[in-house]
Amino acid sequence: MKRDIKKAVEQNYDIIIIGGGFYGVMLAYESSCRGLKTLLLEKNDFGSATSFNSLRIVHGGLRYLQSLDLHRFKESVGERKWFLKNFPTLTKPISCLMPLYNKGLQRNSIMWAALNLNDLLSINRNKSVNDENNLLNGKVISSEKVKEIFPHVNTNELKGGAIWNDGAMDDSQIVLFEILKTASENGCTPLNYFAVKDVVTENDVVKGVVAIDNETNESYEFKSSLVINSTGPWSRELAKNLHKDFENLFKYSIAWNILFDVDALSDHALAITPPKDNAKAYFLRPWKGKLFAGTTHQAWDGVEEIPIPTDESIQNFIDDLNLSIPTLNLTKDNIVQIYSGLLPAKEQGTNEIAVREIIIDHSEHNGPKGLFSLSGVKLTTSRLVAEKVLNKFLGDKSAKLKEIEFPQKSDEEFGVFDFDWSIEDESLKSIIKQKIENESIVHLDDLLLRRTTLGDNPSKALLNAEEICELFGWNKDKTESEIERLKNYYVKRGLVIKENQGVEV
Repeated sequence: MKRDIKKAVEQNYDIIIIGGGFYGVMLAYESSCRGLKTLLLEKNDFGSATSFNSLRIVHGGLRYLQSLDLHRFKESVGERKWFLKNFPTLTKPISCLMPLYNKGLQRNSIMWAALNLNDLLSINRNKSVNDENNLLNGKVISSEKVKEIFPHVNTNELKGGAIWNDGAMDDSQIVLFEILKTASENGCTPLNYFAVKDVVTENDVVKGVVAIDNETNESYEFKSSLVINSTGPWSRELAKNLHKDFENLFKYSIAWNILFDVDALSDHALAITPPKDNAKAYFLRPWKGKLFAGTTHQAWDGVEEIPIPTDESIQNFIDDLNLSIPTLNLTKDNIVQIYSGLLPAKEQGTNEIAVREIIIDHSEHNGPKGLFSLSGVKLTTSRLVAEKVLNKFLGDKSAKLKEIEFPQKSDEEFGVFDFDWSIEDESLKSIIKQKIENESIVHLDDLLLRRTTLGDNPSKALLNAEEICELFGWNKDKTESEIERLKNYYVKRGLVIKENQGVEV
């Protein structure tokens, strides 16, 4: 998967996909399954926006049972199974615990009924999945058992607990790149740092796009009669630039999670609700041995590259966690990173997330034939939505020629390393060199944050950044600018840089 611009320009494509998040990458993968020659253009690095900032949970449909949305339930269960089956080492079962206090829906009897219904309606969830990735039935447990699993639980009026099982994708960025690399090996040409500026038409029919290489500011034209705008939070803005604005394509809200430099509270993910009126539940999960908490949804005004919640919102979130778990004593100083991205809301100005994907055929709105825009909602169903889109737009060409299998490798070969990794590890250096040569890496953060898990530990990443830059063969000025770029990334996401992290404060 090399960034070969000269070769890319010479090709004619069956389809051009704009946007390299999970939805764009899944479109590329599904296109490759159909034998289509595909070009994927991403204005930054692949998977660098919303796709990178989730809580790393592949949700089934338990929460949809509350509203009896059985269609979404079925889709989520099926797609969770797809990830567990195709990425058995990168997607694993995770047990989730909700302490029950006999309030509202959080009652033993109600949760017992909900868990049984969940298991009944997802009875085929383990079909074709490796035994070690099978999801067990849910259950209601005693308050004493809750205390064993979650010693810091608030025991005031505790009546028991509900346990169910879901999917955990701890390194979602690695999964995204494995899908993209597989698509690349089967007919897809991916180009990162390419921003689409215009669509080329002839007699109101799409003929291609004009894109700028953000690294050189050079302009290129790529040819195809089918162009899909799948740029997530930027889909509405791009639709306006290429044709016109569609208000329903993306109504903005922010979703965010925080990684704390605090030991995980349990080997289970925890669903907790602060003891106050109209409180919402938070999810606290173990991740890299640390406490990873979220997801908080809030209204947002519009699109921006790095959406970060306000200091007040962050403090309110921390206060809620401390209120829920009196022994926790979190502060802002415990923040390692804030993972935040934009998601589509049901209505602008609200924090309620949209329910369904939006698919627009621009030709049905006096736009050019062959131009389409897509806005998806959740990572879990991104592949299924890609399948729906291609079935809708391609007609006879939509039939899959093959189911492309994904290679199974060791964690290190994937780029997954221990949180407390060491640059002295020669096998680590060897894998870094291979990735630099073969995985379209332009910047240091591409490598540390998205081709590997090395950047999950900011302290280690910053401390060893200069030595890693040597593996690229960069000169002093380039090395300094790349380290500054990485440092700015972390600072904008809440990290307080300390002197012992190898950079100037």
